[in-house]
Amino acid sequence: MSGMLVLAIGLLHLVGGSAAQSQDATGSRFVCNAIPPGAEPGCGYGSTGNRVQSSTPVEDELRNTIIQLRETILQQKETIVSQQGTIKELNSKLARCEAAADESTQGKSRGQGSRRKEYGKNTMGDLPRDPGETIDQLGKTMQSLKGRLENLEQSLRLPSTNLSAAGVSALAPLPPELRELLRQRLGALETQLLRKVAELEEEKSQLYNETAAHRQRTESALNSLLERITELEKSNNAFKSPEDFKVSLPLRTNYLYGRIKKSLPEMYAFTVCMWLKSSASPGIGTPFSYGVPGQANEIVLIEWGNNPIELLVNDKVAQLPLSISDGRWHHICITWTTRDGFWEAYQDGERLGTGDNLAPWHPIKPGGVIILGQEQDIVGGRFDATQAFVGELSQFNIWDRVLRPVDIMGLANCSAYMPGNVVPWIDANVEVFGGASKAALEICEDRAFDS
Repeated sequence: MSGMLVLAIGLLHLVGGSAAQSQDATGSRFVCNAIPPGAEPGCGYGSTGNRVQSSTPVEDELRNTIIQLRETILQQKETIVSQQGTIKELNSKLARCEAAADESTQGKSRGQGSRRKEYGKNTMGDLPRDPGETIDQLGKTMQSLKGRLENLEQSLRLPSTNLSAAGVSALAPLPPELRELLRQRLGALETQLLRKVAELEEEKSQLYNETAAHRQRTESALNSLLERITELEKSNNAFKSPEDFKVSLPLRTNYLYGRIKKSLPEMYAFTVCMWLKSSASPGIGTPFSYGVPGQANEIVLIEWGNNPIELLVNDKVAQLPLSISDGRWHHICITWTTRDGFWEAYQDGERLGTGDNLAPWHPIKPGGVIILGQEQDIVGGRFDATQAFVGELSQFNIWDRVLRPVDIMGLANCSAYMPGNVVPWIDANVEVFGGASKAALEICEDRAFDS
């Protein structure tokens, strides 16, 4: 009997020990998350310790599901703690039973009173007196607790608390519908992010191109301004004002000439005025010519050979009753309108001749080249020395309208200053080539001296 009691006590000790080990093993599996200090256990945290925020109904539902699961875990944790206390109490009682059995085995000489005294110390009043029944009941109890703990661990085990974009889709306890919605939401967010990055890259490229173009335009404007300032400084050094100068063409060659930097717009009328001084013979040559692509003689004023001064418009010719080859300054104005091809010729403020049918209804073509002192056979070139102007020229102005006789008289007698609205006589607008030169001239004073 005592041998059977010892065997029962030993089995009870083994079951109790394995139950304790099972409790320790299973209990350690539920400590899996590190919650930041001061944080509430029911709140979700990512790998960085920040709260997981949701801005969509799917994410709100996910968060509520996680909170409910954690509340369930807390309740089960309380149950586990209570069961752990029960297990500890059972272990303590088993240890006491084992101690009593050892004392009974080692001290058989003890009497019945001593045995009753030891049994009196046992607090397990609810256990049966039969050791076999005690062992069976304790074994069943331990096995039931172990099974409950394993089932609880398997059913309530949460995934890693790392709720990154890559790990959310792997949440085991989530329903498949939520996982699919969450995956689709993350895919849409990723697509939006990539699209935004592409838009930002495109905006960056456009901004760089616009900045480069703006910088180039600014540099070009600054260079133009610098050139203009340089020209004005030079002209101010040479002339009292930008318009007080003359162009000298002293030889009859095919390489001395001046060029106007500005071109003409399309015009249906014009007035050309200038001061001329020449004594060349035969004929003074070509004071100016305007050529356009397809028509080198769009507008030409010429006196060559023994011919009178001629005005050419679209290569049509009108002879003008002017005489200016006496070596003195003369003010010349020519007007023309496309209406009936009507023209006028003024010398020193007086109208000396008129006519019509000079290239009627022909508009003056734009975008050509104005040459001083040469007649153009092609636009801007192929000059003929026999048609070159020999002398001096100043105050070359062009208007896109017919000036009144009173205005022309004011220009001729120096009582009015009215620069051309299409081509004004300004130093910066005139270039000279081949030995032609520019020199200071106050035309009204020089003309008074000649008189």
